[in-house]
Amino acid sequence: MDVLDFLEKLDEIKIKFEPIFSADEHVIVAYEIIAQHTIAGRIVDLKEFTYDESIAEEIRTEVELSFIKKAIEVAKEDVLRNQVALYLPCNPNLLMLDFGEKYFQLLKDQLDESCMSSIYLVIPEHKFKGDFDQLQHPIRYIKTYGVKIALDNIGSETNLDQILMFEPSVLKINVSQLNYNAWGAQNHVFTTIQSLAIKIGSTLMFDNIQTDYQLHHAWKNGARYFKGVYLQKPAEQFIPRDTLKMRFRNECQQFILAEKRLLEVKYEEMKKLKKTITTIVEHMKPDGKDVQKLLQLAKQLEAYAFRFYICNDEGFQVSPNIVRHNGQWDVENNAVGKNWSWRPYFLFNLIKMRNDAKGELSSIYSDIETGELTRTYSMALNDHEYLFVDITYDYLYEHNIVN
Repeated sequence: MDVLDFLEKLDEIKIKFEPIFSADEHVIVAYEIIAQHTIAGRIVDLKEFTYDESIAEEIRTEVELSFIKKAIEVAKEDVLRNQVALYLPCNPNLLMLDFGEKYFQLLKDQLDESCMSSIYLVIPEHKFKGDFDQLQHPIRYIKTYGVKIALDNIGSETNLDQILMFEPSVLKINVSQLNYNAWGAQNHVFTTIQSLAIKIGSTLMFDNIQTDYQLHHAWKNGARYFKGVYLQKPAEQFIPRDTLKMRFRNECQQFILAEKRLLEVKYEEMKKLKKTITTIVEHMKPDGKDVQKLLQLAKQLEAYAFRFYICNDEGFQVSPNIVRHNGQWDVENNAVGKNWSWRPYFLFNLIKMRNDAKGELSSIYSDIETGELTRTYSMALNDHEYLFVDITYDYLYEHNIVN
């Protein structure tokens, strides 16, 4: 590549705008810019160009600022003044060459202060090679003018501490990097990011959506924003905000109908499981100190459980663990006296069971000892004792109550 020839033709850079749609209004709420340049008959993505370390940093900085300036000039009248946001790529390594001064000065020169809040800097934090403590200073300064941060390609390489440090408004997840097992409870990285986003007030955007299947699962897993060729290809022109409103609305209604059917089935299966276990336990009347009666209860719970035990109202275990190994029920006396009140929500759930007088089925989680996904059914035996029954993965899977 003749870099000098390339620099002389920066005015030939093509800017495309990829629409970002919202799940709540079903309209375009933003555009992400894509900058391209044709070099020797080959189309070069300039965002990728800015990370090519074989090219001098000063040149890459000039290229990045050039296409950002051009994008803003095209968009500020038709987009930003109509309260549609603009997502701008930002190479954090280049930003730190002057602590963000040139980048920020460009924004100030090109935009009114009222438009700053419609700007999102798209930062792939996993590509930054410097000191994050230093990077946060220009980012925080730029944010004081209303500019927001969108962290790009959130996934297994993402450092959760850095998410907290940047306080991003948007977390972008590339669906092409996910497989089926990555949706929902099977993927701990995804569920952790999902929970973190809720706690810090960040919005999830699912990027690179290419099929209705991916759109459905993005919607199902808490995405507020969507982007990808299945919805709309990037173009040099802006399109009406409600371009896909009816199509999006219709697809969303189909998702809702399908999800409601699944949830109805799931609810009935969970209700049936709780009723069955409660009936068995009330009939057997187990006693934490009567091991024979606990083993009799184990026989009755064989189709549902792989372990159960009894705790008192302070979380101390008063019975041994009754555990199924290779088809046989074993008694583990070393568990007696252990305290489980350190577990999140443990004591609150005891109070809830005592006052509501009904059993509780937990959310899905991975068992510490087996590593398998499970749910725990817990119920009050009397005013001071509580039974905890760990459900087998096979039962959860066969009855569609894994997630």
